[in-house]
Amino acid sequence: MAESKSDDAYKVLIVDDSLQTLEVIQRNLNANGYDAYTCRSVRDAVRFLSESTIDIVITDFKMPRQSGLDLIRHIRNNFKDIEIIMITGYPDIEDAVQAIKDGADDYLVKPFTDAELFDAVQRMVEKLNNRRTVESKDKLAKTYGLIGKSKKMQHVFHRIEKAASTNATVLISGESGTGKEIVARAIHYNSERRRAPFVPVNCTAIPDTLLESELFGHVKGAFTGAKENRKGFFQIADGGTIFLDEIGDASLSMQSKLLRVLQNKEIRPVGSPQILHVNTRVIAATHKNLLDLIKKDLFREDLYYRLNVIDVNVPNLSERGDDILCLLNYFAKKFSNEMNCRMPVFSDNVLKAIKNHAWPGNVRELENLIQRLVVIVDSDVIQTADLPDAMRFSASSTADGSLKLENVILSHIQQVLTKTKGNKTKAANLLGIDRKTLNSRLKKTEDSGNYG
Repeated sequence: MAESKSDDAYKVLIVDDSLQTLEVIQRNLNANGYDAYTCRSVRDAVRFLSESTIDIVITDFKMPRQSGLDLIRHIRNNFKDIEIIMITGYPDIEDAVQAIKDGADDYLVKPFTDAELFDAVQRMVEKLNNRRTVESKDKLAKTYGLIGKSKKMQHVFHRIEKAASTNATVLISGESGTGKEIVARAIHYNSERRRAPFVPVNCTAIPDTLLESELFGHVKGAFTGAKENRKGFFQIADGGTIFLDEIGDASLSMQSKLLRVLQNKEIRPVGSPQILHVNTRVIAATHKNLLDLIKKDLFREDLYYRLNVIDVNVPNLSERGDDILCLLNYFAKKFSNEMNCRMPVFSDNVLKAIKNHAWPGNVRELENLIQRLVVIVDSDVIQTADLPDAMRFSASSTADGSLKLENVILSHIQQVLTKTKGNKTKAANLLGIDRKTLNSRLKKTEDSGNYG
């Protein structure tokens, strides 16, 4: 048995009565960054597991005295968080079905290639990583009120720090739901202006005819309905920060007025001859590509460069890797506490579907989904069937880690064989093929690879 190389490497135990098979798999796994250990019998493996922490077990099916099925049952009865890959040189669909029923997570038929082995191990690593991220008891660290460990979010945190240390204008870009306003608040509340107001303004929500009055204020009688003098958002935010969300939707006329404010730090309320000085920092945000709008003469180039002194790009959720599961954990705890109920467990297929989803609505969409699942699902375990239709389809189509046609066909054959309790004649009838064709399909699983 090899000694551990790294505390961070995933630890794999290989169990096989063939010394050659053990040596080849161990050597290849060690060369690819895993800590691989070996045992030549189920009895030795049981003893080893009682003394060591293992992440993944790769076990042969047929061994003297006790089989791989015996080891699988022992692991499932005694260890919660070990992934199991069954390997065999005697492929039989009934054995495969039984192995999966007893708790194996994957099934490889000898001979198999290096690529097939590494793919299977990597699928186990992904499941472990997903599960451990969500089940982590560690308190989720927030940086500037944002949750994220990915490289792209670390870049965002660095830009927030830079922006907070100056009074320069900031342009935040990113799709809807990525958290642009949270970034703007983080800049304000970590700057010297933190004790002054932070005033958010959605440029889309206010009609263009009212936007000038809302931003710069108006005097009594300036227009019908102006019954008294009123301060605008720039005055209210004096000494602090005004956040102009969706600046790409502002009209060219309004852009011209905003440019003068940025240049001169002065405003003029609607209907007033008086010019007022304001000390208001501007942070703007948009989900649109302003450079494209400039090319179409829909956005002023001079205003763009005035706003874009410091740029912060907030990444899409789908680009943030394990941040998705950290956020899932955070929202699940949040809504479970609000509902005064037990936090649900998410099945492996659900975690994979959530992590691989495109998330067009980004963090906001994820938050809404988790709230819905916590509120609606009565079971303690969130299953694939509880997901929205699009995600449910994605989860089922990628459950075996591959969309190759042969794998999908084999998976369907296995499901039918399970339904017929291994009766190949009945399975062939249900599939609309003869028994010879069924056997030929099953035999294809033997026809590639290097491990024998």
